[in-house]
Parts: sequence; structure tokens; C-alpha cells
Amino acid sequence: MEILNNIFQMKIPIPDNPLGNINSYLIKSDEGSMLVDTGWNTSVAFESLVNQMKSHGVDLSDLKYIFITHIHPDHYGLAGKLANYTNAKLIIHEKDKELLESRYIQTDELIDDVENWLRINGVPAGDQTQFSRASLSILGYVNVAMPDIIVKGGEKIQLGGYNFEIVWTPGHSPGHICLYEKDKKFLIVGDHILQKITPNISLNSQKENNPLIDYLNSLVELKQLEVELVLPAHGNPFPQFQGRIDEIIQHHENRLVEMLELFHNGSKSAYQIAVETKWFLPWDQLPQFSKRVAVTETLAHLELLVTRGKLNKEKHSSIFQYFLNGK
Repeated sequence: MEILNNIFQMKIPIPDNPLGNINSYLIKSDEGSMLVDTGWNTSVAFESLVNQMKSHGVDLSDLKYIFITHIHPDHYGLAGKLANYTNAKLIIHEKDKELLESRYIQTDELIDDVENWLRINGVPAGDQTQFSRASLSILGYVNVAMPDIIVKGGEKIQLGGYNFEIVWTPGHSPGHICLYEKDKKFLIVGDHILQKITPNISLNSQKENNPLIDYLNSLVELKQLEVELVLPAHGNPFPQFQGRIDEIIQHHENRLVEMLELFHNGSKSAYQIAVETKWFLPWDQLPQFSKRVAVTETLAHLELLVTRGKLNKEKHSSIFQYFLNGK
């Protein structure tokens, strides 16, 4: 589907995933084209990507750039395979590049770190190993490639009459980046801003800062941009840029209030708060990976409440406990 002149949205299937597909974007140009995000490393996704590109008159050999908004499998998974068919320069933010080795190549140390991280945040012993290994199944959906161009944010890409600026938007991933076209007033946002759902913002053992603080700050900064059309990685393009940012910020403020109210009976671990928090399914029905994500998302919110002075935390019997400030 052509969204703007020579900019095409391609829906790439994600197997066995409630999202159904990811939107890759193709910027077509006589001087070489650019692909934004790739899809998972499956034959179905690869064939869909190639066929849709061909339907728009672009072969893999025509690609000049492959731009990765962040290195989650549905966005980055086909990068290594595509490298076998194209000489395109792979663009990734430096913060995400730093995670490639531990997440997708030498994973044993990370798995141990995650298990310990879950333990000290209250996950019961019987669940720690299952939670820490819950993401191993997705490793097969990633064919690793190292970036040719490492960016920080602020760099410019001129292609096919478009003048893009790379905008660093940490939160969902430390190195999440967007593409902003100031003159045409549109923003390719990856998972940073979605119309109907909010991206997961998790605090885990690899994060240097609280990603929820980074995420909310980046949303406030993005509001300064003049944007008339948002091109997300999931769902359809939409025009309600400012309003959707306000809704997402309010969603997190509401979640903070909900979690704070769960401390009326004294101190609790992040795991205990996660179990009591409302998710898209009741806790007992959540898959193991979703439970792990719920715990790490809860941690991001609890740590923000600590930063704001609403909660304190202490370590008791090797487990961090949170409690109301002044209690």
C-alpha cells in the first residue's frame, strides 16, 4: 500500500503472534531504496517481504539502506539473511548495537543474569528458570547481522526527495530510533507510538537507566515536532500525533496510581505487585514470557515511583521490597 509518494507500507506476517504482522516501510528511489524494519527470520516472512517489494518495483539488490528502529526480533530478525542478498548498509543505534552479542549470540550469561534479576525481585523459585528461559524460543527468529552504520540520533538521510532525520527515542528499547521528515511532516515511529496499544517498557538487568523515565521524556520531546501523519510498526497510519502521545502518557500515569494503591497492606515485591495488576489476561492465563514481561514492566513503574518519592525500597532476605514512603 502506497502511503505517500514512493513510500509503501508492507505487512509482514509474524507467526503465532497476536499482533499478526509488522509493518515494514519501503522508501523507493532511483538512487537506491531504503527498507525500514524487516520482520522475523522465517521463510514466510522473507517470501512476503520479497514479493511485496517486487510488487512495488524494487528488488533486494536495489536496497541502499536497511534501517532498524530497534533490535527486537520482529523488526531485526531478517537482517542477517537480507545481508546475503543485498549490499545495503544496515543502520542501528549504538545502544542497541551493544546488546546484539548478549541477546542473540552469547546468551548464557544473560540468561543467568535474568534469572538472578527475577529472583531478587520476588519471582518464586519454581518460576525463575521458566521465566528466564521463556524468550529462548524466539532466538530462531533472528539471523544476526552487525550494523554498517552506527547512529546516535540527529543524523540525516537524503533519499528520493525525502530528507529524514534520525530521532533517538529510548524506552521500548535503549536504542529505539524513528525517522522524521520535517518538510512532509510525517514520522516513522517503529514501536514508540502505536495507535491502539502501548509498547512494553521494561526494566531489566541490561538497562542502565529506568526506561520508563526515558520513554516518557522522549514522548515529551517528540511533541515538539510538527507531525501530521504517524507511520507505526503495528496498525495503520494515523494523524492523531499529539493526542496519542497525551493518551500514552496518561496511561502510564494511571498505571502508577493503580500500582501505588496496591501497597495499602504493607511492603511488596515487584512480583507480588505484578500478580495483582490488571493485564490483558488474568495472571493465571498469561504465557510464561508475558508473566516475565509483566514483572519487568512493573519494575519500571515501581522504580519511577521511588524516583518521585512515593515509594521506598529495601532488601529483605535477598529480595527487594517496596513500601509507601513514610510507612
